[in-house]
Amino acid sequence: MSRITIAIDGYSSCGKSTLAKALAARMNYTYIDSGAMYRSVTLYCLRNNIIVKSKFIPEEVIAILPKLKIRFEFNPNILSSETFLNDENVEKEIRTMEVANNVSKIATIKEVREWMVVIQREYGKDKGVVMDGRDIGSHVFPNAELKIFMTADAEVRIDRRLHELTSKGVHVDYMDVKKNLYDRDYQDTHRKANPLIRAKDAVVLDNSELDKEEQLEFVIKLINDLTLTKDTFSPSH
Repeated sequence: MSRITIAIDGYSSCGKSTLAKALAARMNYTYIDSGAMYRSVTLYCLRNNIIVKSKFIPEEVIAILPKLKIRFEFNPNILSSETFLNDENVEKEIRTMEVANNVSKIATIKEVREWMVVIQREYGKDKGVVMDGRDIGSHVFPNAELKIFMTADAEVRIDRRLHELTSKGVHVDYMDVKKNLYDRDYQDTHRKANPLIRAKDAVVLDNSELDKEEQLEFVIKLINDLTLTKDTFSPSH
């Protein structure tokens, strides 16, 4: 079928990136991690003392945006894209709890979101893109041919986040992860600029009891069921 845009939104630690990466690989599409873009801005602010003890002046964050160059580069060794900030691979650094504890606050800044949307739409102008985030289907690509809204039970998400961090050698407290998750949910759904909402035409995917392969096959079936063209996408294994 014709190349399409796939928008995946949802709550923190729902496995959006895992699913998006798998879809992109299966379909030979470009994967864009919008969350990594906000994390990169947050990392820069932390490194340059623009964020101090979770406090910052929005105008100072806005002022540094022109200095930032964010790109994604495919790493064949891990079969996945990695995030580069000003030509430095920051994939590991942007996944820390310190960044996680501050990124939703940075993402509430209207000018930051507007700056991001310009870049994200440029990435997706030729279609053949899978992008995940919190306002992709509702704002960045409102005309995306397929929109997925992911959710899962809170305890499941906490366990997944703990597993993700510990597998990377990051040891964190359960209550810290729980607080971070609930704080991010609140900030994401209550910010004034493009809050996390389900787009009216998005398909809900509750993956509380689904493994990675079941989620992937669920979405592949949705793609195959699309009647936007006469062609059919046939996934190859």
